[in-house]
Amino acid sequence: MRKWIASALFLAVPGIAGGAESSVQEVLLRAKPAVVLVVSEVTSAVTVTCPNGGRQRVTPAPFRETGTGWFISPSGWVITNAHVVSPAHQPQKSITEQQIDTGVRQACGDVGEQVLAAATARASIKLAPSISVILSNGIRLPATVVKYSPPVAGEGLSGRDLALVKLEAADMPSLTLGDSSNAKIGDPIHILGFPGVVLSHELLNASAKVEASVTNGAISGFKQDIANQPVIQTDAPATWGNSGGPAVDSHGEVLGVLTFVTLTSGSEGSVVQGFNFVIPSAAIREFLKGTEVRLDEKSRFNGEWHAGLSDFFAGDYARAAKHFAEANRLLPELADVRRLMAEAQNPPPRPFPWVKLVAVVTVLVLGTGGGVLVRRWRRNRYRIRPSAVLRLIEASPEAPPIILDVRDAATYAKSPVKIQDARHISPEELQRGMSAIDIDANRTVVAYCT
Repeated sequence: MRKWIASALFLAVPGIAGGAESSVQEVLLRAKPAVVLVVSEVTSAVTVTCPNGGRQRVTPAPFRETGTGWFISPSGWVITNAHVVSPAHQPQKSITEQQIDTGVRQACGDVGEQVLAAATARASIKLAPSISVILSNGIRLPATVVKYSPPVAGEGLSGRDLALVKLEAADMPSLTLGDSSNAKIGDPIHILGFPGVVLSHELLNASAKVEASVTNGAISGFKQDIANQPVIQTDAPATWGNSGGPAVDSHGEVLGVLTFVTLTSGSEGSVVQGFNFVIPSAAIREFLKGTEVRLDEKSRFNGEWHAGLSDFFAGDYARAAKHFAEANRLLPELADVRRLMAEAQNPPPRPFPWVKLVAVVTVLVLGTGGGVLVRRWRRNRYRIRPSAVLRLIEASPEAPPIILDVRDAATYAKSPVKIQDARHISPEELQRGMSAIDIDANRTVVAYCT
């Protein structure tokens, strides 16, 4: 019986014991703070001699390239694409020409193309390239390139389009590198990054633009680039600015880095969605060999942030708020931390606990029913039917069972039913014990009562 009751309780309330599996929302919230905006910028000072004026020095608008990066280690190590940092790491001739042209036009104005060309030929320039990383709280930190593998078909066919940059920081949110060798077609994948269309959107405020966006899809193929190096194909949407962004699996581990998207033909080709490519995590591990990056380094921010999310999604808002507050102290005003901390401090009304109510009612019903059954069993465990009494008499005609009629005196006197050869004993006599009744202890005794 106890075994059956336990099984019934287990089947009736399957939602009481939650699984350890995190939701997609929790997984992505764990990952987002580690994703950063990478800015490669080339400022310049152009010295120009215009035909209608003297020699002057102008500062044209800087050349700027944006992309995505992510912390591979809490002590300030960031992974991104080589082509994202390339303009500042190895400024191309085209950037110099563009800056001179802009500076000459700014200094000389509308003087005709031939005059501009002459001024351009005599102009000199001094470049000041820089790389910076912007966190989701808006803080901008300078960074330097520590290791660089050029883009495929850009500066060499052997490159992996990866760059490792370093900034002075500690206890940063970081992502765990997964195992791309176990990936299969159809596995879900999520790309985090800063698409250019969001960064430049005129209807979004500045804080919204530095918070990573998430696109979702699946692994759709395993290919090779033109250097015969493996890449993972995905249908998760991506565009300019997503370059260098992490592609994470359903556990929040990095399966790879977005490297290039597919364009329509033509010099101004538009992005063809559904055919984007990711450098697998195995290549990232290989790229990190020989560097000072420690993949097992612990982040205090991660510890507090992840614990807070676990408590938050378990409904323990008070504990979650404490963890969020500590995460916010370690790295203030990150967008997701600020939002979740506000929600934990002002939690939504709790839904009516139907599952717990059903469990309690089930326990009470089964307990009451079980108690009734036990009492009935105890009361009737010695009861026998009249047919069984007849069988006892027939089985031992020389020493038949002693039949005691223990109805009270008034009921016995009024009842027309009298059992043959039965001995009437009042309930009071029976309570005094068998020794007071003078009955043979070796005979079977059957008591009749109502």
